[in-house]
Amino acid sequence: MKNLSIKARLVIVHTLMMSLVVIIVLGILFSISGNEIDANVRTALENRVNESYENIAYRDGILTFNNDFIEIQDGIYLSAYELDSTELLYGRLPYGFEYNLVFEEGNIREIAIADATYYVYDMSVPIEGYHTIMIRGVVSIADAQREFRATLRITLILLPILIILTALVGYIISKRAMRPVKRITDTVKEIRSSHDLSKRVKLGKGNDEIYRLAHTFDDLLSDVDSAFKREKQFTSDVAHELRTPITTVKIAIDDILKRDDLDKELKEELMIIQKKNDMMAKMVSELLALSRADQGRLEIKKEKIDLSDLTLMILDSFKEMIKDDDIDLLADIDPEIYIEADEVLIMRLYNNVLENARKFTKSKISVALKSSDDKVSISVSDDGIGIKDEDKEKIFDRFYQADTSRNKEGSGLGLSMVKWIAEVHDMSIDVRSTLGEGTTFTFITKRI
Repeated sequence: MKNLSIKARLVIVHTLMMSLVVIIVLGILFSISGNEIDANVRTALENRVNESYENIAYRDGILTFNNDFIEIQDGIYLSAYELDSTELLYGRLPYGFEYNLVFEEGNIREIAIADATYYVYDMSVPIEGYHTIMIRGVVSIADAQREFRATLRITLILLPILIILTALVGYIISKRAMRPVKRITDTVKEIRSSHDLSKRVKLGKGNDEIYRLAHTFDDLLSDVDSAFKREKQFTSDVAHELRTPITTVKIAIDDILKRDDLDKELKEELMIIQKKNDMMAKMVSELLALSRADQGRLEIKKEKIDLSDLTLMILDSFKEMIKDDDIDLLADIDPEIYIEADEVLIMRLYNNVLENARKFTKSKISVALKSSDDKVSISVSDDGIGIKDEDKEKIFDRFYQADTSRNKEGSGLGLSMVKWIAEVHDMSIDVRSTLGEGTTFTFITKRI
């Protein structure tokens, strides 16, 4: 039951409870009805025999019976006998019934003959001008209960239909009752997929537990949305404000380094400061770009681009950057691969992934661009330190660094930018890594 949805559990419980109630009620009704029918048959038999004398007369030395005596009413057969013998004077008996059954006056008996069971009632009746005779009434219990049994069979046939209808009604009721819960779930899924915290459940007016839950959830979303907006604005403002002093420091250091009177030690220290300043400038640039992306202010211009030529151009530039690093750059690029993308963002994606590989590789970086049918695959591999399994889901988080002691120059923002660029281009990302052997980033997108 724990694996079933609440709606399914409600339907099952509702169906079982309703079915149990119906079965109990029907059982009680049929029990009462059976006893009532039995009592009515006995009463009708007794009354029919008691009233039968009205249909007998003795005139002119002849004992006569009218047609009502021989007529079968309510399944009751009447017959008349001489008092001291079993000689039948007049009447009818059920087929197969014993004619010579001993009389037992004033007592309704249950007699089983062959495969049939009967109620038998005997009564002596004095006839004016004639002597006393014996009147016998016989009724078949099976005939009397046939209608009851027919009703029982119909009920047993209709019971499964009734259970199915009960389940259907329970499903409809449960579905309507759980509709607000489904709306809450759909809203959460939509927020997760679109990352849009402005969406709300908006169930409307209501005061039950689910409506109060939805209203509380909407209030929580409003608070979280406001907090995220303030954080994004703060990040954007800080990044923007830092650009000016960083640029000023860069210009100042560049001017100082141009002087001829600097000693070697001071020049080396200034170059270290310049390198750190450049790292900070890059970090601020990434942070500002991500902040604008979060706020929807980063303009994306998608167009048809030759990804093969762009990749070769980027690799040529990257080769110049690593010429002093003793790193081999291997490339396997299929020609004339076109995609629809923002060229500047794709260049940024390449640069960030390649820079990440450069930080951790030992001696080799491999880049492959392949196409198959309508799919394009971009792979960047290194033979570096690798990534732990528990860190794979976190490497795209902002400012996350799996091992800061081995991260030479990272800010923790490069792969976050890569993830965002991949998302806006509908690219899937696959990261495969083995500790001590290296890591491969693979991007899959659509070819045009």
